Amino acid sequence: MKLICQLFILCLLATPLHAQDMPRVRQTIDTLTSPYFHGRGYVLEGDAKAANYIRDRYKAAGLQTIGTSYFQEFTLPVNRITETPELSVNGQKLSPGTTFVASAQSNSGHGKATIVTLDTLIFSSEAALQKFFSRDLRKKALVYPQKFRKQLWQLPQPYLQQLLLPALHIILQKDNLLTAVAATPAPVVMLEVKQSAWPAKAKKVKYKVTADYTPDYSTRNVIGMIPGTAQPDSFIVFTAHYDHLGGQGKGIYFPGANDNASGTAMLLELAEHYSKPENRPRYSLVFMAFAAEEAGLLGSFHYVKNPLFPLHNIRFLVNLDLLGTGDEGMMVVNGSLHVPEFTLLQTINTQHNYLPQLKMRGRAANSDHYPFSERGVPAFFFYTLGGTTFYHNVYDQADQLPLTKFSEVFQLITDFTAALQQGSKL
Repeated sequence: MKLICQLFILCLLATPLHAQDMPRVRQTIDTLTSPYFHGRGYVLEGDAKAANYIRDRYKAAGLQTIGTSYFQEFTLPVNRITETPELSVNGQKLSPGTTFVASAQSNSGHGKATIVTLDTLIFSSEAALQKFFSRDLRKKALVYPQKFRKQLWQLPQPYLQQLLLPALHIILQKDNLLTAVAATPAPVVMLEVKQSAWPAKAKKVKYKVTADYTPDYSTRNVIGMIPGTAQPDSFIVFTAHYDHLGGQGKGIYFPGANDNASGTAMLLELAEHYSKPENRPRYSLVFMAFAAEEAGLLGSFHYVKNPLFPLHNIRFLVNLDLLGTGDEGMMVVNGSLHVPEFTLLQTINTQHNYLPQLKMRGRAANSDHYPFSERGVPAFFFYTLGGTTFYHNVYDQADQLPLTKFSEVFQLITDFTAALQQGSKL
């Protein structure tokens, strides 16, 4: 009871702030999702252009570097689709990006192939398995639904070797096309096609995929700081990944409005706010825009292995990802691990009626908070609920992003930050 009373007093000390500059937020998201940045990935230097943009915003806001540069460089292995893929079925061209994409791990290849549809009885019948793989699969296009993909590649030897014989694999997606970032190339050409766009009597395909595997692609985290006025060696850290999936040649790019131009915009809004003299914090605030989250949290893992100040000096970390909605509230990952801080957050939200609800989850390796949590840094990961469902496809665009509760999330974060700085360690 005593702890709850202390938390409530801290909430009352938090000062409500002015309304958010939503036109600037919109402009930031429009900019980051524009064709110039090409999905903020590893084709056409999208990630480098985005990093430069964030650096320039840090400079304009007056953030300091930690060391000599805003950039923390590192390398990663990545498989890139460097030209827009092509696919025709029965002589009819399919539309890249909307009806098909190359799988992120696809190898290069081009040509023509006759279609062979996978007999899914192979997973339950040894006779069907032997019969299917007794045929000659060379120069064929092996077609199968996404739901059997993992199971197919778990077949015993020597069947796995025979899966390498087809000219290409075509994976049928029942729902929206999704893609990712691949660290290694597959040994075959792989295309993903919307099932609704696949002809019932498909017989022949013509295809072209150009891929490039780079074992040491250079990218960078972008980090800036505002020194604290009272306890500069204690830090509150805000993080967001600025990278997305990039594109496939010039003809396809994945804008990544919700994931994660929205979180990057929030990071930059917080930097703008705290850079003003009247909002200077007692603790030092650090703003970390991470690269290569989509490649497996590589930017944040690199940081925790190469920290710019002791990790144990971080009072709290807030990771910002998928913040473009909010009509159904917000999820707080790690909420159940840091109950006093979640209670504080919940009390602030109830007091000001910012969001319809705050839901909590436990530990999850689903964004850039995770490497810090695993090293003992107290951290929350915020993502909003409701609204858009577009994810990892070409439809995650700025103009469909509602930003329903963006201002309220900003207020909640700044109130929470103020309360953390005004109280002793909870």
